[in-house]
Amino acid sequence: MMKICGQNIRKIRRSKDFTQEYMAFEMGISQKAYSDIENSKVKINLDILNKISGILDIKPSDICSISHKCGTGDFEDKYHELLQYMKQNNISIPEEHL
Repeated sequence: MMKICGQNIRKIRRSKDFTQEYMAFEMGISQKAYSDIENSKVKINLDILNKISGILDIKPSDICSISHKCGTGDFEDKYHELLQYMKQNNISIPEEHL
């Protein structure tokens, strides 16, 4: 799934005519580090996903969504991890997800 996320980031970035250099500058990282994100050489965490989606002016789910193919247990674990992260970082959670 990570590889798909990197490919999606590249596709969306190109559709907005942004360069890797621009993305890297906006994120405060090197162009090489940004390239590694698009090439799925590094694990994309929520922080990276939020930064990239903010720069591209899209929702994080437009880049990477939790696949139903992960299996119920994996999905539930990831869902609860995400909720916990959001609570710890004072990120608002839509009421239908509480």
